[in-house]
Amino acid sequence: MKTILGNEFLKTFLRWRSYIGFIAIAAVVPLVEIAMKVQGESIVKTMTVTLPPDFFLPPNLFNAYFVTLFIMNFLWVHIPFLISLVAGDQLAGEGSAGTFRLLLTRPPSRSYILISKFIVTLCYTTLLVVFLAALSIGLGMALFGTGDVLVIGKGLAIIPGAEAPWRICLAFLLAIWSMWCVASLAFLFSSFVENSIGPIIGSMAVIIVFLVISNIPVSLFAAIRPFLFTTYFTVWQYAVEQQVAWDKIVTSVACLGAFTAGFYLVTWYYFARKDILT
Repeated sequence: MKTILGNEFLKTFLRWRSYIGFIAIAAVVPLVEIAMKVQGESIVKTMTVTLPPDFFLPPNLFNAYFVTLFIMNFLWVHIPFLISLVAGDQLAGEGSAGTFRLLLTRPPSRSYILISKFIVTLCYTTLLVVFLAALSIGLGMALFGTGDVLVIGKGLAIIPGAEAPWRICLAFLLAIWSMWCVASLAFLFSSFVENSIGPIIGSMAVIIVFLVISNIPVSLFAAIRPFLFTTYFTVWQYAVEQQVAWDKIVTSVACLGAFTAGFYLVTWYYFARKDILT
């Protein structure tokens, strides 16, 4: 099992496409933070313009934590796409390379091969989000410093600077959990085809459609929203509300975990019966 897992890590991180996500984040995050350094304080002024003149605001609200939360909104579409580039290639890549027969006729069982590829996929997803967190917070601290956190949601909330580090860390941990669900979906689609373009496009199409249904305030969609995994993508935002919404976090984490496990079980069921001779 260790040998199989090590080989899968090696194969994944020797592919050039595995670094597209890191390169994209390394290019976009500094551009966003430099742009916000130049004229970003106007964002805070715009957000607080409706507050009464005598309302007291803590100093240095425009800081690394504020900018990091601003950047985290990229998780909705951009990060899932970068994850799908690798997750969608885990199984489809073997088909397009013509290595399925060689891989699946060797002694390790299909279950071992599949779980190894899935673990590598989840690890890659984790590394990508951790890289986003480290770059956003690290560069943000160098450019803006730290302080209390201004959070814009249904209203304005201010989180004390002493709570900010663990709140931000919790938000990223929850973001990783939701991105695992995205990775497992792309991994599922990857088992159906022998070209990675299909799983990438298919995953993003599902996510975009589900996000539209999850976020449009139309009563027609209210009944089906609880059954869409995108409904729970906002789980990381509950970590940075005025009071941590632990009840919503537990519910969202449980639902996302169920979707992730469900996607993997369907993948295993199909992959275990996959015909490699045709």
